[in-house]
Amino acid sequence: MPSLRPAAEGTESTGQPAPWGRRRVLLLNATFEPLTALPMRRAVVLVVCGKAEVVHGDPTGLLMHSATSSVAIPSVIRLSNYVRVPYRGRVPLTRAGLMHRDRYRCAYCGGRAETIDHVVPRSRGGPHTWQNCVASCAKCNHRKADMLALRAALDGLTSVDG
Repeated sequence: MPSLRPAAEGTESTGQPAPWGRRRVLLLNATFEPLTALPMRRAVVLVVCGKAEVVHGDPTGLLMHSATSSVAIPSVIRLSNYVRVPYRGRVPLTRAGLMHRDRYRCAYCGGRAETIDHVVPRSRGGPHTWQNCVASCAKCNHRKADMLALRAALDGLTSVDG
C-alpha cells in the first residue's frame, strides 16, 4: 500500500497547526451508533479499503495524497458491516467509585466521608448496591450502627435528605 501523507496543514480550535498523529475521527457502527474515536490515518485506511464510508468530511477540506490518488480527510465515518459490541455489565460497586459519586461528603452531616454506610443495613437484609450505599463519616456511621436511616434520623442523628 502506498504511504499516505498530508497535503496541507490543518488547525486545531486554538489556531495552532494540528499534529497529524493526534487528529481523531469518530467511528460509527452500521446503525450509526458511536463506537470510538480512531486516529485519522486508520480511518483513511478503512475508507480506502471499502470497510467504511465517509459520513461527514473534515470542515477544513484537507486531502491525503498517495502516489496515484488523493482522499478527503473525514471527521466521521460509518462501518459498512455491523459490528456486535459485547454487552458491558453494570459498573462494579467499589469504595473509590462510591466516594467519587458522593464527592467524599457524608450523606448524613455533610462532613468529610471516610467510610461506606448501607442505608438499609445488611444485617436487616439490605443489598450491597449503588442505591443502598452512601459515603459516611466515621462518627455518623457509628451512631447509625445497624438502624434504618429513617430511624436514625428520628433518634436525633440528623435529617436524611440534607
